[in-house]
Order: sequence, then C-alpha cells, then structure tokens
Amino acid sequence: METAPPTPPTAISPPRLDHVESWIFDLDNTLYPASCSLFPQIDRRMRQFIAETLHLSLDEAFALQKRYYREYGTTLRGLMLVHQLEPAEFLAYVHDIDCTVLRADPRLDAALLDLDGRKIVFTNGSERHAVNVLEQLGLSRHFDAIFDIRAADYIPKPNVESYARLTLRHAVDARAAAMFEDLPRNLAPAAAAGMTTVWVRDAGHVHWAAELPEDLSHVHHVTDDLAGWLEGVIAARQARFP
Repeated sequence: METAPPTPPTAISPPRLDHVESWIFDLDNTLYPASCSLFPQIDRRMRQFIAETLHLSLDEAFALQKRYYREYGTTLRGLMLVHQLEPAEFLAYVHDIDCTVLRADPRLDAALLDLDGRKIVFTNGSERHAVNVLEQLGLSRHFDAIFDIRAADYIPKPNVESYARLTLRHAVDARAAAMFEDLPRNLAPAAAAGMTTVWVRDAGHVHWAAELPEDLSHVHHVTDDLAGWLEGVIAARQARFP
C-alpha cells in the first residue's frame, strides 16, 4: 500500500526572533529564486565534467552524478571518495557559469540592511561562486563571512560535522542563530544543534518535493517570500524595541 507524501508545513507569519544574533543563509535557490535557472547551469557542467573526466556518456555521467548526490550529500564528495578526485578543478569548472541571469532584489537588500546581527553564507559550493552570486545580487555588503565547502573540509551539508565546523570557525552560538535553507533536509542538523530553522520554499524549485523528508518537525518556520518574511521579523522586533 502506497503512503501519501508528507505534507509540507504551512507558511506562517514571521516571529520576532529576539534571541537571534547570527543569521545563516544557504546560497543557491535561497538568496535568489530557483526560477532564475542559475543552478541548472551548474548541474549541466557537473554532468559534462564527469563525462569528460571519467570517459562516460552524458547519460552515464548524469546517473552517476545523481547517485553520488544521494549517497554522499554532494556529487563532489562522491567523486573525491570513490575516484580520488582533487576538488579544485571540479569546483572551478562547474562554477564557471553566467550569473547575469540573476536580478537584484531591492526588498531583500533593504531587509538585510535593517536586520540586526551577523549574516553568514553557508554553502556547499565554493567561496568564489558565492562571491560571484552575491555581487550579482548586490548583497555582498551585508555578509560578514562565507563558509564554503573548502572551509568545511569538503564535508557537505547535511553532515553534522560541517555545521560544527561552521559554528566553531565563526563563534556562532547555535541557540542564538537562525538558518535559512531551500532544502528541508539541510535544516535537520541545524535544529538539532539548537538553531531556529526557516525553510525558504520555492514552487519553482523542482527538487524539494522529491527530497522532502517524512519528518519535518525540525522545520520551525516556512516562507515562500524571504524578503517579506524578514521584513515581518524586523517590524515585529522594532515594535517591541522601538
């Protein structure tokens, strides 16, 4: 008998989150909408890199790419462990993309400016990629740090070690932190560490429905509009501390 897929949490009004001092944001499909179609460029370049490096057809490369993603958290991690691939060349190749498809979001820019506390990007991608994306979005000035896959010693989200390295390197008190992600599974370790978690749900993101975990109790808040949600947090906090 087939079981019904889990029901996603319902988007709710943002709370004050007075306790939050550090705001931790995933990058791809979180700080910009999946409808921009930036990540599909990376996806295609991963496939091409694997095909050329391992002498596979594109179809074989695609199958391997997705299998490693499922089994190891990232395709890169699988390539490193199974094929002893050096990561630098892979990251440079797959992130050589056209970021001009991204458009600045004035509301998100203003919300991040008004949001008190440190802002950190936590990405399974490279720092170079994060810098390129943030610059194209016009958001670079808001972020105090980028914690990328190299800083994580190439151990990707949702591995708990990656979160521990983040909090140690940047002296983040998890109980005073909030984390934003487009993939709910990446919020589970954050919640376990004591962070407040926010799922940035995007109907244009074709992957989240297929990857939705059965247990979503680790997702504390949900929004379909990151800028609007942050505006609500700011207004609620300002109402208490005018």
